[in-house]
Parts: sequence; structure tokens; C-alpha cells
Amino acid sequence: MKNKVLAIVAAVVLAIGVVGVAAGGGTSAGAAPAAEGRGLLVNVTTDDTWSANMAFSLATNAAGQGLDVIVFLNVRGVYLADAERMPATEGNSDQNLHEKIAALVDAGAKVIVCPSCAMEAGLTQDDLVDGAVIGEPGGILPVLADPNYNVISY
Repeated sequence: MKNKVLAIVAAVVLAIGVVGVAAGGGTSAGAAPAAEGRGLLVNVTTDDTWSANMAFSLATNAAGQGLDVIVFLNVRGVYLADAERMPATEGNSDQNLHEKIAALVDAGAKVIVCPSCAMEAGLTQDDLVDGAVIGEPGGILPVLADPNYNVISY
């Protein structure tokens, strides 16, 4: 049931993006205009590689459309940024998940690891891949309360 709900949410988000580009008359080759002052928080609670791949792909697309993007890795999602874990390659990408994190950061996104979850998992900043940072306790709360940010969870 949870997978069906996630699939429906993902389909709606993708459909809204496609309709928005078509209706908004993107700037070139289907690119949407920059979303100045708007942001997307992608909350990743799992180390399931399929879900993570979908989350990172959505985040990359959002950053490419000019949104301020934050990927928040929490609960078991913190393991996705563990440099010692073998990163998986999922879907139609030739990048593994660690490379996708680097690409997200290169695109201007922030990849923040929940500090409490990192501590519970025994991870420190030195354990993480380049670009992922351990956040401050409670640091994500202002983003969650910001009406300019939308949140999607994987």
C-alpha cells in the first residue's frame, strides 16, 4: 500500500511538472522558467536504492528548474551518504548514488544528514561522501515552516 501511495504521489508531482512546463511555456527546449524564491525539500527516510534514486532524480530535476533544493537524509537514509557503503546504480542512470549526491551538490542543492540519525547510525562528518553535511539539531525546522518550500518524502 505504501508503495502504491508513493507511486501515485510521484506520478502527480511529475504530471504537475509536465503540465507546468507546457502551460508556462518554458524558456527553451522544454525548460521551465526559474522558480525564484521557491524551494523543494526532498525528505529521504530509507536506504532503499530505488527510492533514493527516484528522490535524487527528482531533486536534480528541481534544481535544474531553478528551485532551491535541500535533500534531507534521515532515519536509514543517512546510510546513503556513508562513503564506506557500496553505492548502487539504479534505473536508467550510469551514475551510482554517491555520484548522484555529488551531482546534486554541483547543481546547487544542499544534502543534509540528520544529526540525531547520523549519531544513532554511528556516522560522523568524516564518514560521509563529499558534499553531504551533518546538519545542526533542529536546523531543518525553519525550512519545514517556510511557505516557499514544498516537501516530498521518499
